[in-house]
Amino acid sequence: MNISVIPVDRNLVQNFDQIPCPILVTDWAGKILSVNQSLLSLTEQDPESLIDKSMDVLLPMASRIFLQTHVIPMILREGQIREIRLQLISSTGTRTPVYVNCQKTSSIDVESLTWIFYVTVERTRFEHDLLQARQKADEMSVESINRERFIRTIADGLPSMIAYWDKNLICKFANSVYLRWFGFTPSEILGMSIKDLLGEQLFSLNFPYMQRALAGEPQEFEREIKRPDGSIGYTLANYIPDRDSSGEIMGFFALVTNITKVREADAAIRLSASVFEATSEGIMVTDPQSIILSVNQAFTRLTGYTQEEAVGRNANLLSSSRHSPEFFNNLYKELNLSGKWKGDVWSKRKDDTVFLEKLSISAVKNDAGEITTYVGVFDDITVQWDKEQLVHHMAFHDSLTGLPNRLLLVERLGQLITMAEREKRQIALLFLDLDGFKLVNDILGHDMGDHVLKTIATRLEGQLRGSDTVARLGGDEFVILLDNPDSRESISIIASRLIAVVNEPILNLGKDARVGTSIGIALFQNEGQTPDQLLKLADDAMYKAKKSGKNIFVFSDSN
Repeated sequence: MNISVIPVDRNLVQNFDQIPCPILVTDWAGKILSVNQSLLSLTEQDPESLIDKSMDVLLPMASRIFLQTHVIPMILREGQIREIRLQLISSTGTRTPVYVNCQKTSSIDVESLTWIFYVTVERTRFEHDLLQARQKADEMSVESINRERFIRTIADGLPSMIAYWDKNLICKFANSVYLRWFGFTPSEILGMSIKDLLGEQLFSLNFPYMQRALAGEPQEFEREIKRPDGSIGYTLANYIPDRDSSGEIMGFFALVTNITKVREADAAIRLSASVFEATSEGIMVTDPQSIILSVNQAFTRLTGYTQEEAVGRNANLLSSSRHSPEFFNNLYKELNLSGKWKGDVWSKRKDDTVFLEKLSISAVKNDAGEITTYVGVFDDITVQWDKEQLVHHMAFHDSLTGLPNRLLLVERLGQLITMAEREKRQIALLFLDLDGFKLVNDILGHDMGDHVLKTIATRLEGQLRGSDTVARLGGDEFVILLDNPDSRESISIIASRLIAVVNEPILNLGKDARVGTSIGIALFQNEGQTPDQLLKLADDAMYKAKKSGKNIFVFSDSN
């Protein structure tokens, strides 16, 4: 839709200023194009602070959310809304409950929205004055008849039911909405008694209010009414006394508003608001440009950002920089195609700590299929993720030294063998068994033995590259996987260096332990060799080294 500024007719503005209820004209994006004097007075604003601004400045947060989630979709679907309950907020923060009506209008092929707000007391006063003007118009000249026609048009255009009952409770006037509600024509209802119209039961319920209205006391009450078609509706009724110039009560005006949809909407918004605030998951609502429109209390608890700090900012304020642009491009691609996305995302809190969130995003579309908002629901799963990572680490690592265990060693060895089958690549496997370790355990105790194993593990890792792997198979057996070493000679140098560092003294709590190591070395020779076969070759070579005097290394292919 092409949204543009609608030129405002000054005569139209002047006419608006003559109407005592607040009136606002906006475009479809909510930008204010025109306001009347009544709205300026109610909100304590001046035109310059409102024109070209978003109408959100006039609404508290709950009304903004309801406007986006309920009111705008109703206007898109039906072209208008009637008697929706919202709040207006003044420049000083005063909130005023209002009923709002909105009508889609067009000017030179450009659509705008006209919003009419009714404050209960002011609406009653306005419609009372309006009906009084109509009564006087009946007694005036042709000019007065034209004015009466104007008033009749407005009365029929109002969404409320308007009727006049004299002091004998006989109908003297009813607008078109009143006629449609009760299913009568003008000729049928004029002259009818209110008792015949309402029926015995409803008349008995309402009669005390009629008596007080005819005694000069304005009345307001809600009522459940059964329509002629059998359906049930809810109304808000106002009985407004009518006095002549001498002050004598002549009858009363009945202003009855159909609040059935308001009742339903109130229930829906109360339910939505309670769910929105009560859920333990964080909720963030954004516009299509990812600007945050609303967040709940759980969002504040999980991220540290209050609603005031988050609303109006881009959702990337939670970005942890742990994901690539491609990740988010794929996210939005799927979201736009299917309308939803689920996954795990690393995010950053206000205090810069990073957490993992399980995130579900849904796109909300209007009747035209256009995305109006995104709703993200998330929870902090960092603790769960940490536990899973710990379990995964324990499954593939030795609990004492933290080195990879046999499972992880075999997996990495298998990967290197697969790579070596595709390209020229050297693989060497060094099987180490500590010499003299049993003696350390028996004489110095198991605590010293554990310390020796951890120290040897650290020393071995310090002699290797990041691409190599040191694993502990259990007991005093270690295996080193060398990825693409330069030559057989370089492997021998590494093995000699490893024997040297293992033989260095190990001190702990005043105790001195010394161990050596025998190393068997197996080289990947041809296609078809498995990790287990290569390990067996290295293990056999290690036993040859032990039989040859210990503290030496032996290649499996050496005699």
